[in-house]
Amino acid sequence: MEIWILEDSEAVAQKAAGFVADTLREAVAARDLAALALSGGRTPARMLELLRGESLPWPQLHLFQTDERMVPGDDAARNAGAIRSLLTEHVPLPPQQAHWMPVERADGEAACAAYQTTLRTVAGCPPRLDLVHLGLGADGHTASLFPGDAAATRRERDVVTTSAHGGWRRMTLTAPVLEGARQLLWLVCGADKRRALRALLERDASTPAGRLPQDRALLITDRATAAR
Repeated sequence: MEIWILEDSEAVAQKAAGFVADTLREAVAARDLAALALSGGRTPARMLELLRGESLPWPQLHLFQTDERMVPGDDAARNAGAIRSLLTEHVPLPPQQAHWMPVERADGEAACAAYQTTLRTVAGCPPRLDLVHLGLGADGHTASLFPGDAAATRRERDVVTTSAHGGWRRMTLTAPVLEGARQLLWLVCGADKRRALRALLERDASTPAGRLPQDRALLITDRATAAR
């Protein structure tokens, strides 16, 4: 894994935004299309804001989510709301190319199947996303692949639902989709992530994050998080 340790969270966001933009431009130049999957959380918020200032071929981009809480569309807990307000409402991304997880559907299995169909239509079968942005939980989870949850080990589907974590069930891309990405980008900031970061770097297979491939992965973190 390539590792960039920067001074603070602002520097992390700036480097991450530049890396995302460069990767997407290269993908469009090579294949006339780029597929990006974004995670939620506080850490990527500034990166999303900075992406608004990047010159990107928005008409040729497709945006996916790595995971989403299964709550109504206007619920503040939805990752989609933050991604919209921070990024997509400010850029000329065609609305039909922002693929939000349909978590409001009553039938979770049907919703997962529908998202899998969309994913495969854009990114192939099996899907190969150009760039997947990942966060890291203090427990070693990433996307909504949590330690001990059956979703973390399912490999027969691209998209599944999880059991409840933090009060919410979730929809998530499965490990094979993350493993198949051309590039993984880890953004990790926060002193509470130090133990999980160490497990990630040591490829600790007891954590879902530690089981993902590192040969096509970049980690961007700050000095405070990387300490020790």
